[in-house]
Amino acid sequence: QVQLVESGGGLVQAGGSLRLSCAASGRTSGTYAMGWFRQAPGKEREFAASIKWNGGNTYYADSVKGRFTISRDNAKNTVYLQMNSLKPEDTAVYYCAVRRIATMSYDYWGQGTQVTVSS
Repeated sequence: QVQLVESGGGLVQAGGSLRLSCAASGRTSGTYAMGWFRQAPGKEREFAASIKWNGGNTYYADSVKGRFTISRDNAKNTVYLQMNSLKPEDTAVYYCAVRRIATMSYDYWGQGTQVTVSS
């Protein structure tokens, strides 16, 4: 089992920045990648960004490319999402998740952190 705890959400004006953190604990040795997803009110959960645990390759949704940066600290089992130039449409609950080597699926999820961007 892997436990994930997100932090760093909040209220920010359009054009501002926030940094989300996600600390992983438990059986993290089988991690292939960690990702950030988001779910806006009335919409389905969507992929935002991911990073391979070994190698650090990063991937972004087109909607956040150039504004968001995902990074990780392997020693702390923590992944970050630096969000700049925030827009009202970035308002959502942000979830981090672990993609396991065994299944290549995002099997573990955090509880989510609210990000609200005011216009």
